[in-house]
Amino acid sequence: MRILITGGFGFIGGRVAQHLANLGHQITLGTRNSEHCPTWLKTAKVAKTDWQNFDSLASLCKGIDIIIHAAGINAQDSVLDPHSAHQFNGITTGHLANIAAEEGVKRFIYLSTAHVYSNPLRGAIDESTHPINKHPYASSHLEGEDAIRNVSLRLPIETIIARLSNIYGAPASPNPQCWSLLTNDLCKQAIERGELHLNTSGNQKRDFLDMGTATEMLAFLCQMSMSPKKSLTFNIGKGNSKSLFEMATTIQNRCQVNFGFTPKIYINEKNISEDNSDLIFKIDRIRNAGYSPKKNEVSEIDNLLNFCKKHF
Repeated sequence: MRILITGGFGFIGGRVAQHLANLGHQITLGTRNSEHCPTWLKTAKVAKTDWQNFDSLASLCKGIDIIIHAAGINAQDSVLDPHSAHQFNGITTGHLANIAAEEGVKRFIYLSTAHVYSNPLRGAIDESTHPINKHPYASSHLEGEDAIRNVSLRLPIETIIARLSNIYGAPASPNPQCWSLLTNDLCKQAIERGELHLNTSGNQKRDFLDMGTATEMLAFLCQMSMSPKKSLTFNIGKGNSKSLFEMATTIQNRCQVNFGFTPKIYINEKNISEDNSDLIFKIDRIRNAGYSPKKNEVSEIDNLLNFCKKHF
């Protein structure tokens, strides 16, 4: 299939592109900058994305079977500029889906976030759980979700909303700004400092999603049958949570296995009473659709640690 990935040079977009290319798909990397084909995916096409030019977006969509919309305003920038988050994550996403449908794109996969549900995530969460998070990152993604659903009601295109949990892993290149993510940051700390510092007590639970599993799940969404549905929403996660301290301990153990040293873990005892509610991020819907996981978190952490050792 011919697949366009917006934000194709980014953290998630780059890894998804590599995985789909390895499966034999023809990949186009959408980017705001006119760049040469990256060394990490020499078989890809590169297309400059002018988000303000609808004719340019229509040209970008021509001949494409599936769009994976990974471009977006991140959580930190959404706080700094909520208007831009609303404009891009919400309105521009809808414009792109509408143009894609008019150009004959068969399927539009929108990478949303599990954080639309609440902050922090707690309790049992499935796709029917009512989203209540008012953070501009979450609310702007909900706007994007609503926009593409509306497109699928009016035009002949299938839309999939993928609500990703707390993803981590090695990027395709050192460039993406992914080092504020907890697991990525801890692996970088381990290599650079030989220590692991948590800003919290480490009690909070998260559904940590390794990038290998995430790329598998998104590849499954590209090829799965949707008939007779035209729009579906999926939780994309591991389906089992662990505390931040447990993740730090896993990284500590992998440092010992891979490099022969055991970084000490430091916690912030001032936050010892922070929320440590149980979290069950349910992924039954995608499992029932036929997905079965193959990757494991240990290999992704090992790859991430080795990436950090090479580049930092």
